[in-house]
Parts: sequence; structure tokens; C-alpha cells
Amino acid sequence: MQAEILEVMRFLQDHAPFAELPEDALGNLAHQTEISYVRAGQEILNYGDPINDLYLVRSGAVETYRRSGDLYNRLDRGDTFGHFGLFMNRKVRYPVKAIEDTLLYCIPADLFDELCERYDFFSDFFESDGTDLLRQAISQQAEGNDLTTVKVKSLICREAVSVTIDTDIPQIARTMTEERVSSILVTDPDKPIAADPDDDDGQVVGIITDRDLRTRVLAQGRPLTTYAGDIMSADMVIIDDNAYVFEAMLTMLRQNVHHLPIVHRSKPIGVIALSDIVQHESQNSLLFVRSILSQSCIEDLAELSQQLPNVFLRMVNEDANSHMIGSAMAVIGRAFKQRLLELAEEKFGPPPVPYCFLALGSMARDEQLIVTDQDNAIILDNGFEPDKHDEYFRQLAEFVCDGLAQCGYKYCDGGIMAKNPEWRLTVKQWQQQFSDWIENPSPKALLHSSIFFDLDGVYGKQKWAKQLSNFVSKKAKQSPKFLAYLARNSLNRTPPLGFFKGFVMEQDGEHKNSINLKRRGTAPLSDVIRVHALAIGSRAQNSFERLDDIKDSKLLPPGKARDLSDALEYIAMVRIRHQALDIENAIEPDNNIEPDNLSTFERRNLKEAFQVLDKAQAFLKFRYQSGRPVDVR
Repeated sequence: MQAEILEVMRFLQDHAPFAELPEDALGNLAHQTEISYVRAGQEILNYGDPINDLYLVRSGAVETYRRSGDLYNRLDRGDTFGHFGLFMNRKVRYPVKAIEDTLLYCIPADLFDELCERYDFFSDFFESDGTDLLRQAISQQAEGNDLTTVKVKSLICREAVSVTIDTDIPQIARTMTEERVSSILVTDPDKPIAADPDDDDGQVVGIITDRDLRTRVLAQGRPLTTYAGDIMSADMVIIDDNAYVFEAMLTMLRQNVHHLPIVHRSKPIGVIALSDIVQHESQNSLLFVRSILSQSCIEDLAELSQQLPNVFLRMVNEDANSHMIGSAMAVIGRAFKQRLLELAEEKFGPPPVPYCFLALGSMARDEQLIVTDQDNAIILDNGFEPDKHDEYFRQLAEFVCDGLAQCGYKYCDGGIMAKNPEWRLTVKQWQQQFSDWIENPSPKALLHSSIFFDLDGVYGKQKWAKQLSNFVSKKAKQSPKFLAYLARNSLNRTPPLGFFKGFVMEQDGEHKNSINLKRRGTAPLSDVIRVHALAIGSRAQNSFERLDDIKDSKLLPPGKARDLSDALEYIAMVRIRHQALDIENAIEPDNNIEPDNLSTFERRNLKEAFQVLDKAQAFLKFRYQSGRPVDVR
């Protein structure tokens, strides 16, 4: 081997992520690496120019700049640059200039792509500098990346690669090598596609990645005769091809996965990786979630939470709709809970029995905004024994709830928190509790139903949350008496309209002459939608997704589901813009608006939205009368 190539190899072996490459891959990399010398003051990369290499600084120093000309970063020996442009359609995103005489190693773009595909740790390094992609959130992102209209199927660049469940290790490896993929789907030809897509995702039964081959085969010394079904990840996350890019991004963040299979009518059509959606994702919210998950203590999390209003404000200023903002804020809230639970387990040790930590209310519905408190609970394994195990979960719950309070998620005034032993129940106890609320709909039971029936698993045995939600969905649909009581309870919060349809405002107190848009607008709309959703057995949690199911069920007169959706979106966006304006003016955001501060156009549309709510509540009273069967055609 030439001395020059040996020198390149030795340098690569001393710097991440190259040091982790196998020797053959490292040797191939050294052979293909070219050397470039630039003088101090020389421009290396110009914004918008084509880029064909990843650059590694061998000696000297360079500076990278924002598009505006402001200094972005200063790099020296062992640092890399250019990966952002390679991820972003082979165009330079950050100009680079040498500030000293500099020697560069230039790695061809095709080889960089190949290494990213073959080695998860290699792509992770640059994608988390995709926390540099992400660290500096692209304010200069390419125009036209509208996350609300771009479908995830547009990111698929090749057909899905798969093997059957009885394929052995050598064939799996050969297929992945020949197809140049870092992950492969596993299918079961004998598995039918069920009528209910919530219970079955068709023939796709698992996924295998390069990491699985290393950790589940090589590291464990399994024989090469091992089958795909023995090493695959069966609890994979799948998304429909009609989902939007922002939904794919939030799914990957929420589930902490790097590969996302895409299905069309339950059939796999492709797999996308995190790097595939870098150019489409909301950079700032993604960076924020990554930052949350990397904090090492509550104090650091609390300090980081001070940035949350700015993250919210940026999404508003980028004209995101209420569904996007609510989903992103809910993912951020879940991330705080997940990291606190990880820290709790580090402090108190592993749990004595399995559990699932629940998010409730707006976080579970993906409708959380900047002004919120914490509603949460715990599902415990049926093997839970209070005398032996409750002290552990008491400490864990107090740690998490107190940590959330430090991070700005206020304690629930009604005590709906896991630190309250009343809301730490086993799977069987939760089913009994929900059955009791449905069968005996007292005022207290109805209040709890409106909170707990919107639930989502955040950490631990998350499938228990889905099972519990499905249990509620089936039982409530078969209980017309409960639906009638829940409908009547949903009329307690009415829209702020007087007899002549003028605004009725708070008469006294801190918010005199204002309207609480949550209490008098979005909350009662969510209540109405929840009743209809339970009546048709919808398994959706988000109000907009529930309305899609309601529309398909023909439960409402034609056009009424769309009216409800429009009203919810308008009131939510007035509320969101009001909170954003408070943040900009250094005022603590709230849910109260003063109609006099709205334009004539805004006041007219707000009244129209409240009238939609008024009519929806009148229909609710008519539709769900006590003892009357609910006819859903």
C-alpha cells in the first residue's frame, strides 16, 4: 500500500465517524479520497454551487458562513463540512472560506452516500450533525417545502426491498448488499390482510437493519441458519403513503426510529430514512426534540424549556396550521416526559414490573399549545403488588411530575397526574374503571371520561394504551345511555354568543371583557367531536382525524363535519396567533382575547365559527337522547 494512502488511513482512524468503519471499508475510503490544498483567504464553496464531495480538514482552518454572510462555524483539524449540501440536493448550503493555508481530504459524494446506507452509525453521525443540520435550523430552507401538502410517498426513491420470514442470514446479507440498502422488510406470505387496518398491516411483519445483523446475529453468535423471523424487529412503525411529510417526521421523532416503511393499502411500497426528510422537516422543532432527549438532568431540561416559546413562535411565523403546531407541541411534550422517565429509571433502577406512562387530554390528541398543564397516568402490569412495588412507582411518578412542573408544564389543578395513586392502576383495574364510568355515568365519571378517554402511550408498554383506547371505543359505542349523558355533559361549556349573536365576555376578574378561546371554543368543539367519535367507534385521537371518520360514517348531515373542522381550525388559529403575539410582546401567553382588538373580518368569522359550535351542540342534544339507540348508518 502506498505511503500516501497509509497516511490517509491513519488520519481517518483517529477521527469519528471514520474510526468505526471496518478495515476494508476504511481502505477503500482511503483509496478514493483525494487531497486538495487551498491558500488562506481562498473561497472553497460558494452558496448554491454544485457540491460533489464531503470535506475533512487535514490541517489548517476554515470558516463557514450563513447565506446572509454571518459567521456560522469555525472548523479545524478533523472537522468535516459539506454534508449538509450533500443531503440537500447536492447544492452548497453554507459557503466556506479558508482562514489559514489548509489541506483537505475530499471524499466523493457517491462513496459518502454508500457509507451512509451501509452503516447506521455513519449516517447517524452526520444526521445528528443533522443536529448541525438541525443545530442551525435552516432559515434559508429551499422555498416550496410546504409540509402540509407534500405527501410522504413523494420521498420514496425506490421500491421496497423485502425477504420472507423464512429467509436465512446469508441470503438477507446478500440481498441487502446487492440492493445497497441498510434496512430490509420482512413479509409473511401466509398472513392475510385483515379488514381492519388498525389490527393488521398486511404482509409486512418486521424490519431488519444493519444494526440488527450486528447486535442480534454477530454479537450473539447466532448460526447462519437463523431465519429473518428470529432477528427482525416486529414492533416496527408503519405509515400510510398518503400521510404528509410532517406526519412522517413526527412519527420518527415520537417513536425514535431511523427507518419508516411506507404502505399503500397495507402493501409495502418503500422505506424512507430520516435523511430523506431532512429537507422537508421543521428543523427547529426537530432540533428541540433531539436536544431534549440528550439532556442529562432536570435542571438542564428546565433551562432548555425556556426556548419552547420561541419554537412555538417560529412555527406560527412559518404559517403552520393548527394541526401541525398542535402535533409538534405534543411531540415536544412527550419528549420531555420520555427523557424524565429515562432519568427516573437511572435514579431509581429498572421498574419492578412493566408499566406504560400515559399522556392524556390535548397532548394525547396532538392538540397541545403553549399554555398547558400536565395530565398523565400510569398503567401497571397485572402482576403489580402494592406492598412490593408501589413505592417505586410513587417515586418515579413524583420525579416525572415535579420535573414537568420545572419545565413549564403546570400541575393539574384537578390532580389528574401519575403522582396521585388514584391514577396508577393495573391494566385490569383501568378496564374496570372505564367500564364503571361508562355503566354509571355520574357527573364525576363524565368529567373523568372527557379527560381519560383521550389517552396515548408515551413510554414503556405503549401497546397497553392502544388496547385500552380500543376497549373504550368498543364499549362506549355499545352504550347509548352513556353517550346521552356524555352529550348532555358536553353542553356545559357553551359558545360566547348572546341572544342577538353578539359576543358575551367575562364580566369580572383578571380577564374582564375578554373571551377564553379554549374554555368557550376549542374545548367544547373537542367535546362535541369526541361524543360523535365514540358513537361510531372511531379509534382516532386527534379531533381532525376523528372528523374524517365521522364524515365517512354519514352520522352528521352533509357538510356538517367540514363545518366543524373549519370552525375548530379557525378558533384554534386565532388562539394560536394571540399566544404568539403575547410572546412577541414579552407577555405571558394565555387563552383570552379581547374582541375589540380583532379586525371586523376576524370578528365576523369568529362569530360564524361560534355559531357552528352552537348548532353542533343543538344537534348533539337532539341526537343523543337518554335511552335512544344511536343509529349510525
